[in-house]
Amino acid sequence: MAEIALSLVIDQLIPLLRKETKLVRGIHKEFKDIKDELESIQAFIKDADKRAEGDNTSEGVKTWVKQVREVAFRIEDIIDDYLIRVVQVQQPRVPGCVALLHKLKTMIPRRQIAYEIQDIKSSVIGISERSKRYEFQRSLEQGSSNSRGSRNANWNDPRLAALYIEEAEVVGFEAPRKTLIDWMVKGREELTVVSVVGMGGQGKTTLAKKVFDDKDIIGHFDCRVWITVSQSYNAEGLLRDMLQKFYKQQGEVPPQSIYQMDRASLIDEVRNCLQQKRYVVVFDDVWGLHFWNDIEFAVIDNKNGSKILITTRNQDVIDSCKRSSFTEVLQLESLTQEQSLELFNKKAFRFYYGGCCPKELNHIAYEIVKKCKGLPLAIVAIGGLLSTRDKNVFEWKRFSENLSLELKKDKHLFGIRDILGLSFNDLPYYLKSCLLYFGIYPKAYEVNLKRVTRQWIAEGFVKEERGKTLEEVAEEYLKELIHRSLVQVSSLRIDGKAKCCRIHDLIHNMILEKIEDLNFCKHISEDGQSSSSGNTRRLSIITTSDDSLECIESSNIRSLFFLTENKINDSLVYFAKRIPRKYRLLKVLDYQFVPLGKVPDKLGILNHLKFLSLRHTFVSEVPKSIGMLQNLETLDVRNTSVFVLPKEISKLRKLRHLLGELSLIKLKDGLGEMTSLETLDRVLSIPKEVIKELGRLKQIRVLVLYVHAKYGSILTSSLNEMQHLEKLYIQSPKYPQVIDLHLISSPTMLQKLTLIVRLQNLPVLIPELQNLVVLRLTNSRLTKDPMESLKGLQHLLILHLRCEAYEGLDLHAEAGGFQKLKELYVRDLYALQDIIIDKGALPSLKKLSLFELFRLNHIPTGIKHLEKLEALYISYVQFLEHNSTEDWIMEHVPFFRIVTKNGKIIENSRS
Repeated sequence: MAEIALSLVIDQLIPLLRKETKLVRGIHKEFKDIKDELESIQAFIKDADKRAEGDNTSEGVKTWVKQVREVAFRIEDIIDDYLIRVVQVQQPRVPGCVALLHKLKTMIPRRQIAYEIQDIKSSVIGISERSKRYEFQRSLEQGSSNSRGSRNANWNDPRLAALYIEEAEVVGFEAPRKTLIDWMVKGREELTVVSVVGMGGQGKTTLAKKVFDDKDIIGHFDCRVWITVSQSYNAEGLLRDMLQKFYKQQGEVPPQSIYQMDRASLIDEVRNCLQQKRYVVVFDDVWGLHFWNDIEFAVIDNKNGSKILITTRNQDVIDSCKRSSFTEVLQLESLTQEQSLELFNKKAFRFYYGGCCPKELNHIAYEIVKKCKGLPLAIVAIGGLLSTRDKNVFEWKRFSENLSLELKKDKHLFGIRDILGLSFNDLPYYLKSCLLYFGIYPKAYEVNLKRVTRQWIAEGFVKEERGKTLEEVAEEYLKELIHRSLVQVSSLRIDGKAKCCRIHDLIHNMILEKIEDLNFCKHISEDGQSSSSGNTRRLSIITTSDDSLECIESSNIRSLFFLTENKINDSLVYFAKRIPRKYRLLKVLDYQFVPLGKVPDKLGILNHLKFLSLRHTFVSEVPKSIGMLQNLETLDVRNTSVFVLPKEISKLRKLRHLLGELSLIKLKDGLGEMTSLETLDRVLSIPKEVIKELGRLKQIRVLVLYVHAKYGSILTSSLNEMQHLEKLYIQSPKYPQVIDLHLISSPTMLQKLTLIVRLQNLPVLIPELQNLVVLRLTNSRLTKDPMESLKGLQHLLILHLRCEAYEGLDLHAEAGGFQKLKELYVRDLYALQDIIIDKGALPSLKKLSLFELFRLNHIPTGIKHLEKLEALYISYVQFLEHNSTEDWIMEHVPFFRIVTKNGKIIENSRS
């Protein structure tokens, strides 16, 4: 792990040496000497890191590696301090006394830094000399610790990268899955607690998720909610989580009042939400024996077949439910040796040898799997790791022998921890730091992937690669971690890409151990726990305790996170306000959910700050000093009261992501200078001068804006300059004026397009957007059937036509059209009378929604051609008499719900 710190420091030294050629006499040479010496150390630090992480390593080697890490931290501090005290103190242009005073002002810090550099240089030379006594040699094995460029090419193959969002392959759960589904769907009418009990890593969560997402379950229950409980939950937070998900499932925003409710009020609110519903709630990873006491009165028994599904390691958790509920218990068994081998082969040889193990490796694979003792988590982790290794007997035999030493302990969770430790050690250094970052967040925390990847970038973990943005490289890092089964996707975006993820408890435990050993992060938690007492670089605050907050003193913190779930506490707010003065070297500052009413004073002195989130705070104004944050890359003011940004923000030439509902009216003359912007989400009340400036933002990827139709030609001119657009959202007031969006050249990378504007005619370039995945049209008033123009979009997955998007009498999906479309949503097309589906059209459609089509008097013609249709929703239509089409729907569509104009409801699900 010294490799991480060392590499980051060298990456800082190189550009410093290039740019700062006028360093105080001698400093430039000293920096260069240090860089050269560190590069020599780096040649064998990888091997030393591996030795230091082993149990049999001498204390001398471990001490040496720790010294390398500490000196790397010292160098980083010196560089950052130098940049603040010398480089970023601007030289005055006025000659004479003022210039002399400036020189005198910086002379003292320059000399102080020079002395410190001399001391560090001596330390580096001493470390280098001591290393020779340990006779380290550069590892001849490149493995996965090598640089990114030399890794197996399959990992960078975009065809394989997409696999990370697919459902993990599961083996051995067919029978238990069927049992659970039968209990859930065919069981008694009274509320029943169904449980999956087994040891850690046995696949309880995987099995429960398979059942939860099963189409029979989806069709049977009115309401489905998944709650991850874990060890650190509290009853009020659990009930609020349930309420938030109930409202979200209904498409409603949770009332703010739930955040102030006490437990009794929350229980009443949950009961109201569940009244008269057939529901299933999954409580995953329950530990506490008092859990049932906390939720018993909230989960109302409607006597209609509702179910509670619990996964736990402890049988006593289920026994505590029996006093007031029926229960069904599934004791999960370990995989057989045959099942274990099947699962192992799926992971290790997914892309090789037709998914089968080569004969020469059969006996070694058998031995490796045998040592996993039928634990799916261990098998998947090892199989994923070995999928990246050379497929030869020597490599695998050596791996098997090493694994045997670890697994001989046979201590279940400890054994799994050791296996996951092997997976961690095999990661390249740039992935190790990224994986450790998940340990900053609490156990079972759902991490937004855009949030965490932007933080990686701010930390310097993500390295530039030719032809790719840093965000694209970070996404590939994430895909690698997911593919290695170290990170689990927990939710998907509407286009099927990963949105959020979680770290399995067992992996999280392993990460926390690494974090403490390496001083990677300091946790301040409710129980008084304060891990990592050394020279730590990151601070994660999970408490509002006065005593805990007072003990935080380290001025070398680079990243600070508040994960207090919006708990209001005067000490927390006071501490948050003092941050700029206490931690001048910060790169990441995440205030999300802190009840902060004002941006802290002196924010502008945080010269190194790259990531600033004020999301879900009470902040209403961004100060002018924001313009001093010259290195800022991400500014997030979503869900705040910030509306107008100061003109000084245009000075942020490195800003790439600007997030919030914002007016840029003060940026009429400066927005175009912010040429690094990639995300502008979302812009309100936009004048024509700002629209013109948008055309200078050549790197923009995501653009969400509200614009008046009369500025359509100006907007079109600016859009023509944005050839990297991936997501475009345009909304204009609902006026009769048509907006002109006739683009000259199409943004070929555009994947998501939302137009809430009056068009009349579909822009001619839309059918040419062959990378388009999502298209939403609202208020467009098209006069020509859009299905004719859009049918050739090869990658379109989702199509929405809403609120007078089309004024014609019929929609016609012609044969061969929309080959990949999975969801078609049509609503409020008041003139529509017929929907025609030819044979061979929409062959992949899974979901069809038709709402408030008042003149539609029959089910779409040709609906029988939709062989893959899984869900059909129709409301407020005027149907004729019962016909054979309805019989076909009942027989072939797993779930449908039809509400006619006169209130008749036809609803069913195939069990």
